[in-house]
Amino acid sequence: MIKDIIVEEVRKERDNHASKFNYDMHAIYEDLKKQEKKSKHKFVTLPPKYIKKSA
Repeated sequence: MIKDIIVEEVRKERDNHASKFNYDMHAIYEDLKKQEKKSKHKFVTLPPKYIKKSA
């Protein structure tokens, strides 16, 4: 398997961030939303796409 240094770096940063919150998903989510609000970037939330059931 080929080592992808970018994927490794992203995983390392994600783990570092999660460890700050003792891997508590709710706390991680709240922190990310707080960072999102402080950001000057525009964020878009798309509505869910529903899949029609085939007969």
